[in-house]
Amino acid sequence: MAALAERLTEVPGVRAVALGGSRARGTHRPDSDWDLGLYYRGDLDVPALSRLAAEVTGAPVEVAGPGGWGPWVNGGAWLTLDGVAVDWILRDLDRVERVWTDCLAGRYEVGVQPGHPLGFWSPAYPGEVALGLVLADPQGELTDLQEQTRVYPEPLRAALVAAAWEAEFSVAAARKSAGFGDALHVSLCLSRAFGILAQSLHAHHRRWLLNEKGALASAAALDAAPAGFAEGTAAALRALDAGAVELADDLVRKVRAALS
Repeated sequence: MAALAERLTEVPGVRAVALGGSRARGTHRPDSDWDLGLYYRGDLDVPALSRLAAEVTGAPVEVAGPGGWGPWVNGGAWLTLDGVAVDWILRDLDRVERVWTDCLAGRYEVGVQPGHPLGFWSPAYPGEVALGLVLADPQGELTDLQEQTRVYPEPLRAALVAAAWEAEFSVAAARKSAGFGDALHVSLCLSRAFGILAQSLHAHHRRWLLNEKGALASAAALDAAPAGFAEGTAAALRALDAGAVELADDLVRKVRAALS
């Protein structure tokens, strides 16, 4: 992967490559994908990426250019190398740096993005940098940014902890729909509420949360999480009735009390 990363930085526009996901954190399974973040600036030579992908895999590979996979998960490609799944994920380094500046000021966005049912939370960009393993960085740009992101910004922490108010609002909305048996709306409201609590709990502990996968289990392991948090959320999401709403309300109140 290090050798591939070096070759990727020879593609015009690519400035650095980092290993992300469970492989970078050491929590991977034998069958886990290899996620390579391709950090670029300006005009990216997508045809050159396609040629390199075809060369290393021995078959044509479709490479989605910037914006091809949506506004936040910018683009990339799915490759198979020696029977192993390797994902190339594009990241606009200029945009990542702008998001980092916002995070330092306590500002963040939640954008609509395929593959992220609770939205893409912009702090994931610097979080990926902080938790990734830099494989190739000829100019040292990504390495410099990584050093900065190792310290969780206090303004961002305050903003994400404060965001827990919306979890209470979402549960209140679910309460109205539960009486009519509107399972879709209840499920969306409760999922949103629990996703926000996961973000707030991670921020409280100055931990980066990158996406929804594994978020509740990770949040439940944090000191501020109330006892039975994971079990309670699972039970509420299974039932989706009036009792589930009251269970969710209790969890929200306990989390907000722990964060105050």
